[in-house]
Amino acid sequence: MNNKALIATLIFGGATTAMAGGYTAPVVEAEPVVAIAPAVDTSDWTGFYGGVQIGGVDLSLGLPDFEEERIDGLHIGADGHHYGLHVGYLRDYGQFVAGAELSYDKADDFDLPFNLEGELIRAKLLAGYDSGKFLPYAAISFARLDGELDGESWDGTGFGYGAGAKFMATPRVMLGIEWMTNEFDLDVIDGQDLDLDFGTVSLSASYRF
Repeated sequence: MNNKALIATLIFGGATTAMAGGYTAPVVEAEPVVAIAPAVDTSDWTGFYGGVQIGGVDLSLGLPDFEEERIDGLHIGADGHHYGLHVGYLRDYGQFVAGAELSYDKADDFDLPFNLEGELIRAKLLAGYDSGKFLPYAAISFARLDGELDGESWDGTGFGYGAGAKFMATPRVMLGIEWMTNEFDLDVIDGQDLDLDFGTVSLSASYRF
């Protein structure tokens, strides 16, 4: 009996001590949390940009006031080149993108028997569709053309229209292609109006600020 009482006392005392101390949960060290930088949204077209463009020129010269006196009239077509600078701003409204652009181009190297050069300044309004990294758009423009024909200077203004597409190669770099045409009425030959259709196809590279 004494042995049994002693064993019971030891068991009860050990249980009491364990209950008094309580249960201690094992310490588990938390793994470090690595912060992931948010991805850059390459489909947001909002912002200012500037860059360069280069391309070809297709012009058509006509003298409508002489056509009644000449059976075939007078019509001259020529190809040349252009290069220049541009600045602009786009605003992304979701699927719709609107913007404005100002460009300057030097046009020369026309395949004509006489020397023809021109400087073209265009103010454009753009409206496009946001399809991610691609932005197809339509445009209207108001332009001023200052030219020199065999040493004789002339100038004119005219409205135009066109279409193009921009591609966001990186968050900072845009590439583009555009077709644009403007029509001018020029007074350059003995008071007669010269109709000039001035069309350009351009490749551009722009930096987004």
